[in-house]
Formats: sequence, C-alpha cells, structure tokens
Amino acid sequence: MGILARMANKKDKKKGIDGTSGVIARNRKARFLYEILESFECGIVLNGGEVKSARAGQVQIDNDCYARIEKGEAWLLGAHFAPYEFSTGVATYSSTRPRKLLMHRRQIDELVGKMKQKSLTLVPLTAYFKDGRVKIEIGLARGKAVHDRRRAIAERDVAREVARELSGRRSR
Repeated sequence: MGILARMANKKDKKKGIDGTSGVIARNRKARFLYEILESFECGIVLNGGEVKSARAGQVQIDNDCYARIEKGEAWLLGAHFAPYEFSTGVATYSSTRPRKLLMHRRQIDELVGKMKQKSLTLVPLTAYFKDGRVKIEIGLARGKAVHDRRRAIAERDVAREVARELSGRRSR
C-alpha cells in the first residue's frame, strides 16, 4: 500500500464528535416539537476562534436556537459557540451572537414565500463539518400540537416494547 493510499484511508476515517461523519451538534428536540417539511444545507460565517471551538465540539444548538430572514439575509440566532480557551488577543466574541447563514438568493426567496404563506419557521437541525467547513442543516418546520407529540411518544414506547419482546424471544 502506497503512502497516498494510507493518507486517503486516514482521511476517510475522520469522524465527528458522536462517531458519525463530522456531526458537531444536533438539535434532538426539534423533530419532536416540529414537523420538518423541508431541510436545507447552508454555510455559516464564523471567526477563527469559533471554528476551533466547533472542532473541539463546543457547540450547542437547542430549543432557543432559530433562524430568521432579515433584509434578504439568513441569520442564525441563539446558537452557542463556546469561546476557544486557548485564544489570545482582543478578538473576543459573544458566544450567542447572531451568525450569518450562507444561502443562495433563490433559496432565501423561496423560504420567505413559504414562511409567509403557511406560517412556518426555520429551525436548525444539525451542525457538522463538510470538506473542512462548518455547515448547518436548517429545516422549514411547522409546530406540532400537544396531542401529536403525545401520539409520537406512545408510538415510540410501543416500538420499544415490541423490540424488547422480539429480542427476548431470540435469546431463549
């Protein structure tokens, strides 16, 4: 095996924080609270310390985080990028400052139209690395009613019980 082949194998094995392909943070509650109709991948404008913080896995995307379109630009609000602990100098930043999302103009116009028509919202789903760059997956979402959430919990519990029963039969 040549040196180039070994280098390619090392590059392929590079994993993210949770063992998947570069996932930094995940908004697990978003799929429970919202019905995701469409999802979009977009870049994000970060400074150097924020990128290093993301590489260290110090990013949180939770229920307080959302995306908004203002003056024809997409913004991510409420995402927490922890300050990089080894940074020096004056370049400090607020850990929850608004960050610009990089999307095509057509995508932004399409999102604005859909959000106005159907009263939908933009929710960040995951933050991950792709080709060395931080990407955010945002979803066009509609809020679920309380009874829909209860139904989802009940279905998940039934599926878990069925899986337990099936695994119990195999071991006997």
